[in-house]
Amino acid sequence: MLRLFNSLTRQKEEFIPIEPGKVRMYVCGMTVYDYCHLGHARVLVVFDVIVRHLRNLGFEVTYVRNITDIDDKIIARAAENGESINELTKRFIAAMHEDADALGVLRPDFEPRATESMDDILGMIQTLIDKGYAYQGSNGDVYYSVSRFDGYGRLSGKRLEDLRSGARIAVDEVKRDPLDFVLWKAAKPGEPNWPAPWCAGRPGWHIECSAMSVDCLGPHFDIHGGGMDLQFPHHENEIAQSEAATGEHFVNYWIHNGFVEVNEEKMSKSLGNFFTVREILKSYRPEEIRYFILSSHYRSPLNYSDENLNQARGALQRLYTALRDVEIPTGDASTVPSYEDRFVAAMNDDFNTPEALAVLFDLARAVNRAREQADDATPQLAATVKMLAGRLGLLQEDPESYLRGRVIQEGPDDETIEALVKRRQEARASKDWAEADRVRDQLSRMGIELEDGADGTRWRRI
Repeated sequence: MLRLFNSLTRQKEEFIPIEPGKVRMYVCGMTVYDYCHLGHARVLVVFDVIVRHLRNLGFEVTYVRNITDIDDKIIARAAENGESINELTKRFIAAMHEDADALGVLRPDFEPRATESMDDILGMIQTLIDKGYAYQGSNGDVYYSVSRFDGYGRLSGKRLEDLRSGARIAVDEVKRDPLDFVLWKAAKPGEPNWPAPWCAGRPGWHIECSAMSVDCLGPHFDIHGGGMDLQFPHHENEIAQSEAATGEHFVNYWIHNGFVEVNEEKMSKSLGNFFTVREILKSYRPEEIRYFILSSHYRSPLNYSDENLNQARGALQRLYTALRDVEIPTGDASTVPSYEDRFVAAMNDDFNTPEALAVLFDLARAVNRAREQADDATPQLAATVKMLAGRLGLLQEDPESYLRGRVIQEGPDDETIEALVKRRQEARASKDWAEADRVRDQLSRMGIELEDGADGTRWRRI
C-alpha cells in the first residue's frame, strides 16, 4: 500500500487514484531564463523517481511538467542580453533538457508551454470573470478576487486576516483587496502581448499552470507537485482559480519537495548562492549528483557541500564495486524477494529513498560475501542490486567503465594509468619496493586507487 504525505491535509495518506490503475500528475517546471541550478535538479529528480515508482507499482501514469516561457524575468533577461524572448527561451529549454537527460531524468509525457496555451488561459480568465471571481482594474489588468473564494489558504494554512494585515493596496488602489492577484497584465510598450477581450497583454504566472494542468489532465486529477517554495502563493492561487472556474475539486494529493540549502540558506538565484547543474558536472558525474539528491528524503532539506557530494561518490563506487566482475543474468532473471519487498516497502512509505538506498547496500554486502564464498547465488543477488537501483535511475553504467571513468577531462587518460600500473607491477616483480611505492603514490596523487588481488592489480578513479 502506497502512503504519501499530502501537503493539503498535512499527513500521510493511503494513495487511492481517481481512476483505478491510472495516475494523472502535474509538476510545476522551469521558468526558462537561465541554466538549471541544483534546486531545479532536485525537483526534476524527485518527481522522476516518484513517476518511476508509480509505474513500477503497475500504474499507468500521465506525467505533465510545464515550461514557463513568458515572465517578467524572461522579458528582463532578453532585454539585458539584446536578444529576442524566443531566442532566449529556446536556448534555455534546450539547456534544461540537456541537464535533465544528463541526470537520467525521463521526459514527461506532456510538456506544455505557456505561450502555446494562450487559448486555454484566455478561456479560463473569461470564465472567472463571467462567474464573478475576476474583474478588470482601472489600469487594464485583470485580477482574481480572493475574498470570493471560500477556503483560500487551506493548502498553506494561512488565514486571510493575517495575510491582509501584512499587505497593502497599490498606490493607485486598482485592486479591490490587497490580496487579489493578477490574471492578465495589460500590455506595456516594447513587451510581448496577445489580444484579449479586455485588453492586449500577457498572462500572470498563476493562471498559466491552472490552464495548462486542466487542459492536459482535466479539472480533477490525482497529484500536483513542485518545490516547497511554490506552496504559497502559487499553488494556493492555482486551487482558487481552478476550482472557481471548473466547479470541481482540483487536486487530491499535493507533494512538495524541500529546499536545497547552502550554509543553512535556501539556494536560489535571488540570493546569488546557487550552483548550476553544469558547474557541478565539471567536478562530479551525473549519477553522483542524482545519488546525492536521493540520499535525503524529498521533504527534508538537502545540504549542498563538496563533502556531501564526495560521500555520494564514495557510496556509488561501493555499489559499482560490488557488481564488478559478476556475470549478471539478463532477460527474466529472478530477483531475491526479501530485498525487493524491503525496497518496495521503503518507497511505499512516502517515497523514502534513503531507506531504499540502505537496502541496496545490504544487498551489495550480500553480493560481496557470496562472491568470496563462490556462492551460486552471487549473480541473482547482483541482478537484484542492479534492478532495484534502476528503479531509482542509478547503476546504469557498466561497473568497470564507471569505476575507470573520468569526471574532469584534464585527468590522466587510461593509457597513462595502465603504463604506470605496469611499471609498478614490474617493480614488484623485481622486488624494487621503493619504486613500487613511488608509483603507487604517483597514481594516488592523480586520483587513482589500486586494488591488488590474486588475479592482478585493478584500478579505479576516486
